[in-house]
Amino acid sequence: MTVSGKPRGSYAKTAARRREILEAGIEVFSANGFRSGSIRDIAERVGMSQAGLLHHFSNKNELLAGVLELRDTKSRDISNLDSADGVEHLRGLVKVVEYNAGVPGLVELHCMLSSEATSPDHPAHSYFVNRYRSVVGITTESFESARAAGQLVAGVDPGSAARSLVALMDGLQVQWLLDRNSVDMAEETRRYLRSLLTVPL
Repeated sequence: MTVSGKPRGSYAKTAARRREILEAGIEVFSANGFRSGSIRDIAERVGMSQAGLLHHFSNKNELLAGVLELRDTKSRDISNLDSADGVEHLRGLVKVVEYNAGVPGLVELHCMLSSEATSPDHPAHSYFVNRYRSVVGITTESFESARAAGQLVAGVDPGSAARSLVALMDGLQVQWLLDRNSVDMAEETRRYLRSLLTVPL
């Protein structure tokens, strides 16, 4: 690292290479789906061997978790999730659901990896524990903000609403993957939020 805090030399090149690999992972899984996409496809996109690619990660699961983490970053960029306004943040979550409907391969990767990562010794376990803690925490704050502004239905507990919303979104993803014509994930999410808020969503 430099005095200014910016990476330099081989560290900067490695970080840039990792980002390139993760971007390629998003492209591969978005285009081909989780099962049809492969590490080989990602390696080919960045002009590396599979062994060379995995040199930048501890193992395949760390690579896959990294793809999901970058997906989360992109979701924040397109959905205004960092808004300090509680209702705006909740609207942003609906935008994330809409975005997810366009990248089924990444949704499948999330569902598969999150299920496997319930085991404490799984390489992606910490990622998912921290992700759920963060998502539920921020969403709880959004409901609390809405309550303070008089925008939350009386009697709704912000923490419970946040956990229920996250559970709903995850459950809808599984139903949608099984039969994509059976459910409109974004509309079901909106419908749930409308039942909790006193303002239009």
